[in-house]
Amino acid sequence: MRSRWWWIVLCMALAVAGPLARAQQPKKIPRLGYLAAVSASADAPRLEAFRRGLRDLGYVEGQNILIEYRHESQDLQRLSGLADELVRLDIDVLVAVTTNAAQAASKATRTVPIVFMGVTDPIATGLAESLARPGGNSTGITNVAAILTGKRLEILKETLAGITRVAVLWDPRAPGSVPQWQASQVPAEKLGLQLYSMEASSPDSYAEAFDAAVKARSGAVWVTLNPVANSNQRQIAELAIAHKLPSICARGDYAENGCLMAYGPGYGMEGKDGARYVDRILKGARPADLPIEQPTKFELLINLQTAKRLGVTIPRAVLNRADRVIQ
Repeated sequence: MRSRWWWIVLCMALAVAGPLARAQQPKKIPRLGYLAAVSASADAPRLEAFRRGLRDLGYVEGQNILIEYRHESQDLQRLSGLADELVRLDIDVLVAVTTNAAQAASKATRTVPIVFMGVTDPIATGLAESLARPGGNSTGITNVAAILTGKRLEILKETLAGITRVAVLWDPRAPGSVPQWQASQVPAEKLGLQLYSMEASSPDSYAEAFDAAVKARSGAVWVTLNPVANSNQRQIAELAIAHKLPSICARGDYAENGCLMAYGPGYGMEGKDGARYVDRILKGARPADLPIEQPTKFELLINLQTAKRLGVTIPRAVLNRADRVIQ
């Protein structure tokens, strides 16, 4: 009788202890992988905006979210290995910055959700079936860099009266840079501008590329977004000034680093939007069902210090449209 009594007590204790033990098990902290085809210093503004966006959504790094970082700006062939490395860390979401990184991430996994930022054309590069319904395990924000090429050339022509030849600094090895070069052709023709193909895939080739652009009688340079250029903005700006070539670039940080003008979406909103995508996926949303977003707000920055060094006077009509003027 006593043994039966103890057996009943033991069963009751186990029945109570089971749910309590399960309730006391620590909740799994989500882990992100962050892969950027750009140097850590050049990526700093976007990354800070991304972290700030996560904090605004209640995520505190090191407490209720973990992030593994990988930056590569020199040997972009290493991106595939870095993506594989991050996937092996049992991450919940893989964040990819630039088209090169997003493609490496897509090759590394078809199951881990991917959130990309800084991608020029996610459809042409095979990252999504459409903007409305990506269809795979990747979604995020496109920088519409190719779509804005005509606007940048228009600003350049309005600023430099009489300009007829523009060099386009692009990287044929960067899948995000190629469509920007291609998209420049039609608007250039409409504006009466002749384009010079200024191909460069490494920092060591920039000086020679600028020399050739001057010999081709280029009057200005438009710098496409690509990983190598992103990580060497100041070098490009200084070479443009040394060769007396006014420059227009695709993002505000280029102007902060010496480009004469920049027109495009800001880092802050892109990073914040990237954090929002991560939050939605961690809460159960599928990348295939999350539409890819395009920025709707663009900034015009003008660097008057560079204008002075070039001996260029920015027309009042252009200055009045600037969102920020660097004195």
